[in-house]
Amino acid sequence: MSGHSKWSTIKRKKGAEDAKRGKLFTALAREITIAAREGGGDVESNPKLKLAVSKAKSNNMPKDNIERAIQRGIGGGNEAALEEITYEGYGVDGVAYMVDVLTDNKNRTLAEIKHVFSRAGGNLASAGSVAWQFDRKGYIMLKGNDLDYEEVFMVAAEAGADDVIDEDGTIVIYTPREMFGAVAQALSDAGYEIAESALRWEPQNETELPVESGLKNLRLTDALEALDDVQTVSSNLMMTDDVIAAFESE
Repeated sequence: MSGHSKWSTIKRKKGAEDAKRGKLFTALAREITIAAREGGGDVESNPKLKLAVSKAKSNNMPKDNIERAIQRGIGGGNEAALEEITYEGYGVDGVAYMVDVLTDNKNRTLAEIKHVFSRAGGNLASAGSVAWQFDRKGYIMLKGNDLDYEEVFMVAAEAGADDVIDEDGTIVIYTPREMFGAVAQALSDAGYEIAESALRWEPQNETELPVESGLKNLRLTDALEALDDVQTVSSNLMMTDDVIAAFESE
């Protein structure tokens, strides 16, 4: 199972997703707003917006919240413009991190991220010093326990997916960056419900660490994800069974 899928499974087991529903809705609303700002408020003619709205609905975001987010995107108003920024850094024992944010105040966000890295024994890195260890890919996880792998594979492959993997009963699809929206749309049109979808940084190689060091990095990942402006966190940490067990027992 990939690091992203393992992490999602861990968070569900610990009940963290429900505890952070407010943060999740904030992040989803920002995705919708920026998609509407870039491509207009018509869901059917704006693929990025359609995907963001679909993702919000699959997470039970209220319709009114979705509409308000779209209106903020197309109406402008007095709200500060949102910026998409990627920060690079190192965690414990040199684990590489890529942190995607969506913020209306980059100075505030930078200070918060620096603080989290520093407190965990890591540090931010200069642009480009970490990114070469990752590939930018579309990541789509489907909902449902009784999905037909072959049927999902055919839909995803025909739409341009790179890979379709059955990870312990969970089907995950990886796509080239430029095909992410098309594959997600094809799966949605075919009736599949998307549990998670995002452009993510996939590590080219993973770093295996002793349990204590691995646990410190999972705590760092958790702390970064708790920040309101953070959209996704990726690292090249290998999530071994021992590290996962240690984190789940906390």
